[in-house]
Amino acid sequence: MTNPEQLFAAFEAKMAQAQQKADRMRAEMATVSVAERSKDGQIAVKVNHLGNLVGLEIGHAVRDKPDLAGEILRTVQVAQSRLAAAVESGVPSIAGTDTMHELVGQLHHEYPEPEPDGFVEGGGYGARADDGSRFIAEEEPPKPAPPAVRPPANDGVDDDYFGDGDYLR
Repeated sequence: MTNPEQLFAAFEAKMAQAQQKADRMRAEMATVSVAERSKDGQIAVKVNHLGNLVGLEIGHAVRDKPDLAGEILRTVQVAQSRLAAAVESGVPSIAGTDTMHELVGQLHHEYPEPEPDGFVEGGGYGARADDGSRFIAEEEPPKPAPPAVRPPANDGVDDDYFGDGDYLR
């Protein structure tokens, strides 16, 4: 039979090994980042391994563009959508494991590919003039009926049990 101290020592060794592996993975993850430039090259962004914006450069030519904020957000979305591939190549300690598959799947879910340029959300069968005719005023929903009036709860007579009579009739 195995000595309890040997079991405990083996368990501690396993835990230390798991801790080292987790520390190595954490250090590798911290080095992962993605840099992306806008199509015209005037906006450069950098996101860290969590998808947070950590760097932003805006060229002088686009500082007064009316759609500057939208272009920055689109560039950030493109960078975030590339995080899964960056993690796969930048964290070799968990390559091919269930942890890697789960992490990459989560990144794909959190940061999907941005919609193509010119994409307009919504349905419809062709373009329509936006003259307001497709919008219908909402009617107010009918008000609920008032609650029914309850009879008084207590008329002062205690007849819950034997109708004010003796139980030994």
